[in-house]
Amino acid sequence: MGNREDLLAGARQCLEEKGWARTTVRDITTAAGGVSMAAIGYHFGSREALLNAALIEAIDEWGSRIGRTLASFGESGSSPAGRYEAMWTAIIKSFQDDRTLWRATIEALLQAEHSDDLRRHLAGGQAQGRRGLAALLRSTPEDEIDDAAARTLGAAQMALFTGLMTQWLTDPEQAPDASEVVAGLRALTGIVNSDA
Repeated sequence: MGNREDLLAGARQCLEEKGWARTTVRDITTAAGGVSMAAIGYHFGSREALLNAALIEAIDEWGSRIGRTLASFGESGSSPAGRYEAMWTAIIKSFQDDRTLWRATIEALLQAEHSDDLRRHLAGGQAQGRRGLAALLRSTPEDEIDDAAARTLGAAQMALFTGLMTQWLTDPEQAPDASEVVAGLRALTGIVNSDA
């Protein structure tokens, strides 16, 4: 690998081990195998730009991985409710297995306030995620999902996803499991569908 790739790999390692705020230029260059600190400025312009690039790379990789995981949820022939619960089981397993990436995603949301590039990237990812989740839930190709479905079904699913992620990162002992998520949604459906 060249210096640029070494720096990206070092920055990703630091993001996973130390997080955004605690990662220094020295940490990155050490993790990159001793690449000079000046190389950060040459290739990326600043520590922040390098961390943004590493974070975007990690989020893209995670997005591909979670997409593959969700595409294969549930037993064939199972009910839609059974498949939906199986999807949440897979998502929760990802919260446990990929904890460092999820934590980096939360940090990315905070850092996006200071970076237009990162904010644009995250916004694009959210739009794609809403459409992809709606397609997944409807068992329909993404290109057949209209904007209304993405902004309702996809957005609501993403809100549940993000909220559950924060619960699992904060307090995994008390966070709901897949069956509790589904039970909670059934209770909400009863409220939303009531005429009173």
